[in-house]
Amino acid sequence: MSVDINKNKLFVASCLALTVTAMTFAIRAGILGQLSQEFALSDTELGWINAMAFLGFPIATMFGGLLYNFLGAKKLVIIAFIGHVVGLLLTMSAEGFWSLLISSFCIGFANGAVEAGCNPLIADMYHKNKTTMLNRFHVWFPGGIVIGALISKTMTDMSFGWQAQIAIMLIPTVIYGYLILNQKFPENEHIDTSTGNNIKALFSPLFLFMAFCMTLTATSELGTQQWIERILGATGASPMLIMAMITGVMAIGRFFAGPIVHKFNPAGVLLYSAILTTVGIYTMSMATGNMVYVSALLFALGVTYFWPTMIGFVAENIPQSGALGMSMLGGAGMFAVSMWNPVIGSWIDQARQQALALNSSPEVAELAAGQATLANLSVFPLVLIFAFTALVLYMRKNQNVAEVAIAK
Repeated sequence: MSVDINKNKLFVASCLALTVTAMTFAIRAGILGQLSQEFALSDTELGWINAMAFLGFPIATMFGGLLYNFLGAKKLVIIAFIGHVVGLLLTMSAEGFWSLLISSFCIGFANGAVEAGCNPLIADMYHKNKTTMLNRFHVWFPGGIVIGALISKTMTDMSFGWQAQIAIMLIPTVIYGYLILNQKFPENEHIDTSTGNNIKALFSPLFLFMAFCMTLTATSELGTQQWIERILGATGASPMLIMAMITGVMAIGRFFAGPIVHKFNPAGVLLYSAILTTVGIYTMSMATGNMVYVSALLFALGVTYFWPTMIGFVAENIPQSGALGMSMLGGAGMFAVSMWNPVIGSWIDQARQQALALNSSPEVAELAAGQATLANLSVFPLVLIFAFTALVLYMRKNQNVAEVAIAK
């Protein structure tokens, strides 16, 4: 790698771009109630608005992954910067459902471009330590959510409107845009840049299996967190403080991921994550008051390693997929979340209506709606327990075969 390349500055710029991505996620979750009141939106309509953010992401990663070999990381991150600026400005000037739909798509597209550019950039720069450094990069997704959640709660408590909460995100956006524009990027030295090889690898059984699992890991993590204000608002706990706690735990866990990944290997880490996530979501579906924080902690310990370890597993075990494989894996996860968001919103609406039909008070109905939705969401990581058990056995078998071959 050229001596002109400053890996540390590029890593910092990438982390800041991911922080903005996370802040859009957290602050959007924090203002759902305000949007619902100001524009008279149902939870199903809010689900479609959320869906556009998650739909823009896989579209960006799909095209970004296909074009990475030609555009390179720098141009993709510049596209992300433009998308963030345009999306945030459009959101601030939104006048209803359709304008929120369009602006959310722009922000989602920008978020996907960040992943499409930065994941392969980091895998290339730190090719001898991919999973660990991808975990450290992804510290700043939960880290950014902590920042965004605390900003949203503080500004809401101080009676700032949702437009001001959106506007605050322009500050880190401008900073990462400036840093990216002033840095020289490396050539693709340590990732497969043959588009033909990349596409062929996408159809391998292992990649298709991991893509399926990614739809479940992403929905378990992001589908739950994006609706946290709506599903935990009546439990007696503070949803935004819970989000800050969850993502704070995730940030710390990802920063110290190296020894854990080395000891248990990526497949083992994913199985452990699925078990804890299932327990966390299911117990949240029954908890109220302070016990919600305990359940949320279990959930946090479960989802901490899902996203970066999935990306790292593909980078290490299916290297022929290159930047395209990492992008398409992330895209599969976000596409699934986009499709499930309206469904999650409809679960809340239906459960609330059923509770009200039984003459429950509005507060009891809100609690019942949140708990019923969480019970439904717990099915996703439950399926993953079986899937990742099979993955652990498969990887162990392959390792044994390889060791026998070497011994001969």
